[in-house]
Amino acid sequence: MESKTENEFMGEEMEMNPEFNLTQGQNQLERGLKSRHIQFLALGGAIGTGLFVGSGSILSDCGPAPLFMGYLAMMGLVWCIMNNLAEMVTYLPMKGISVPYFVGRFVDPSLSFAAGWNYWYAYAILVAAEASAAAIVIDYWQLPVNVAVWITVVLVIILLLNIIAVSFFGEAEFWFASIKLITIMGLIILGIVLFFGGGPNQDRLGFRYWDHPGAFKEYMAPGATGKFLAFWHAFVKAGFAFITSPELIAIAAGETVDPRRNIPKAAKRFVWRLAIFYGFSALIVGVIVASDDSQLLGASNASASPFVIGIQRAGISGLNHAINAAILTSAWSAGNSFLYSGSRVLYSMSLNKQAPKLFSITNRRGIPYVSVLFTWSISLLAFLNVSNSGATVFNWFVNISTISGFIAWIVVMITYLRFRKAFEYNNLLHTLPYKTPLQPYATYLVLFILVILTLTNGFQVFWPGQFSAANFLAAYITLPIFLVLYLGHKIWFRTRFAIKLEDIDVLTGKKEMDELAEMEVPREAKNWLQKVWFWLA
Repeated sequence: MESKTENEFMGEEMEMNPEFNLTQGQNQLERGLKSRHIQFLALGGAIGTGLFVGSGSILSDCGPAPLFMGYLAMMGLVWCIMNNLAEMVTYLPMKGISVPYFVGRFVDPSLSFAAGWNYWYAYAILVAAEASAAAIVIDYWQLPVNVAVWITVVLVIILLLNIIAVSFFGEAEFWFASIKLITIMGLIILGIVLFFGGGPNQDRLGFRYWDHPGAFKEYMAPGATGKFLAFWHAFVKAGFAFITSPELIAIAAGETVDPRRNIPKAAKRFVWRLAIFYGFSALIVGVIVASDDSQLLGASNASASPFVIGIQRAGISGLNHAINAAILTSAWSAGNSFLYSGSRVLYSMSLNKQAPKLFSITNRRGIPYVSVLFTWSISLLAFLNVSNSGATVFNWFVNISTISGFIAWIVVMITYLRFRKAFEYNNLLHTLPYKTPLQPYATYLVLFILVILTLTNGFQVFWPGQFSAANFLAAYITLPIFLVLYLGHKIWFRTRFAIKLEDIDVLTGKKEMDELAEMEVPREAKNWLQKVWFWLA
């Protein structure tokens, strides 16, 4: 039996109706995001400085083959995570929805509480990380301005884009991400040209750098062990580029026009578009830059980007500034997405009484401005980068947010399995408006891999002679923090280990969402141009 205290916390008036508070918020958030907005929102969050600069670090540590393999393997995990989220939010695309809401409804309120604060923390820190990266990229031009000024400019613009109106935010994110994706496509084409010797020096690169210095760089150990560890290290580091990006579509569901149509559409296209951009980009990086290039090491701006290095090695002048500008927009775009997502998680938690009530306050445009401002305030940690010691401490926060993302994905997998079992128990699995392939087997496999990734994230510190207290804390401190949140809530409110399968509510909210879907008028293309646009958007 659940205690009286817990019932008071969750609200006795809900009476097995966990959607009560979200229903209260149905007229607050505005449905102003279209399919193209949420697709580019997710892509904008996924494609940031991790691809443009971080790929160079992986290449330097591991070689071109592990870089390519690591990104492909991580995209396989993201495919499953995205499918699971899309299946759940397409069924219940309510306003104010978030992943912690599904965790609390289908698994356990305590796990929902821990997952919610874990998400919010990760997003808030990632805003600071991207703002800091943007400021460093601007500093590449060596303008006579203190880096703190650039951090301020970046953060203020990100705040304004999130606080004015959700439709403005969607349009800004669409154009931010468009510039970034066009740039990546251009870089891929340029890489293919250099592969065949079409550069100014007419030097045909082919797979030269895969032969020498080699496809693999042995990592931490010689021989086959070192090659496997190189792949695993690349696999783990690739995670930072994708962390929390699948959840962006789920969080945007409550503010999406015609969600039953647009969420599955966005989920399907997100994955294959991500595969094209990351797959080809990772392959091109290994073609145009040698893994032993000294310029890959130590730089923290565009000069460390393997794309810039490859362009310079090919004898192309001036293009490095254009690439630096693209990296700037990518950081800005990702920071934009993360502030949006962090504020919506906090808003949803407030509606479910897992955060103070003031975070559910919205303005007349439907913007949860208190949540936006509070989440944005954490991004002021970016100013730690003004000093060298501060930058070191700040990098710890970035590493911690990566593990927060892995933990969040584990919770998503568990939640989906309970979601599916509840529908099987009630013989309602066939009623889901969107079903994904290879389930539940794909989820079990991905769950196992994510647990291993989380436990081995900092495997380097356990290698003989490599232990560092700082690196150990950065790699694993999030685990006890998450457990304290989870166990603390469970002990305080004396909740069950998990909601009983027969007690899981699979119907509340379905009628309203079905009616919303019926009200939407399907778009009909009048000519071939509209057909192409509707397919893209």
